[in-house]
Amino acid sequence: MAAIITFAEQRDGKLRRPSLEAVSEARRLAGAGGRVESVLVGSGFDADALAQELASHGADAVHVFDQPELAHYATEPFARAVAQVVTDQKAQALLVPFTAMGKDLAPRIAAKLGAGLVSDCVGLTNDDGRLTARRPLYAGKAFATVRFEAEPQIATLRPNVFPLAAPDAARKAEMVKRTVDASSRARVVEVKATASGKVELSEAQIIVSGGRGLKGPENFHLVEGLAQALGAAVGASRAVVDAGWVDHQYQVGQTGKTVSPSLYVAAGISGAIQHLAGMSSSKVIVAINKDADAPIFKVANYGLLGDVFEILPKLTEAAKAYLASKG
Repeated sequence: MAAIITFAEQRDGKLRRPSLEAVSEARRLAGAGGRVESVLVGSGFDADALAQELASHGADAVHVFDQPELAHYATEPFARAVAQVVTDQKAQALLVPFTAMGKDLAPRIAAKLGAGLVSDCVGLTNDDGRLTARRPLYAGKAFATVRFEAEPQIATLRPNVFPLAAPDAARKAEMVKRTVDASSRARVVEVKATASGKVELSEAQIIVSGGRGLKGPENFHLVEGLAQALGAAVGASRAVVDAGWVDHQYQVGQTGKTVSPSLYVAAGISGAIQHLAGMSSSKVIVAINKDADAPIFKVANYGLLGDVFEILPKLTEAAKAYLASKG
């Protein structure tokens, strides 16, 4: 049986969670007798450690492109490297995390290979080597079921949707060192990184988001306080971002980031359709709003009808007390 390949995105020498989710899903699709291989591209990372981590989640082989010219992401050489592996291994399928990098990379690989691509998948099945993908349409109001008819089959996977397999430290993977033509018509001249130490929004298991119900930027600290107490990422509605209260990187929604955390707390967010499109796939949604008719309550698992200025501080104190009791 042909291998299922995954693109293993790493940042600062560490694998991103969606990369491990992709390997876990590939292992599930391939079954016990199938073969799963991953592709690592970059420079200066600990190839042995990352290969072992990928192996523990299901990879049988890891193809490593470690070249100084690949230190910064560039579409052309990265696509060239992944396409090289997919072609050489005559892969059945390629799974790519639906991250900012994956959204840019997967279409280029598909074009290079003349392959079909289904983006933002939330479900995959394997029927005798032929994948069927499920993906949301119309801001999550409908779902399309798409069947691939030719190989290689390329899909991008929405983060936090596919379960992460329990790591098996006894698993080992063959490591194949490769090189690729790193030339590119564009080059990175500068990288401006945001402050470190914050939870990445698209990968967070818990998100606390704030909306216009907070009245002004001076009150957004209430959202940040609860997020800090829960070890969560901070999000915001489009209205808050447009008003300049917080940076665009915090925006959740159709024109912001699509998230699927285990817990999503919406504070003072009415629930406009573009916001729901970005968070409705969250596993548990808690809505806090004083308007009983707010659309957010229609998708919420739990609704707190009341003033965010009273509820948020109480939730923060309760979260701190609970975590303190757990040591």
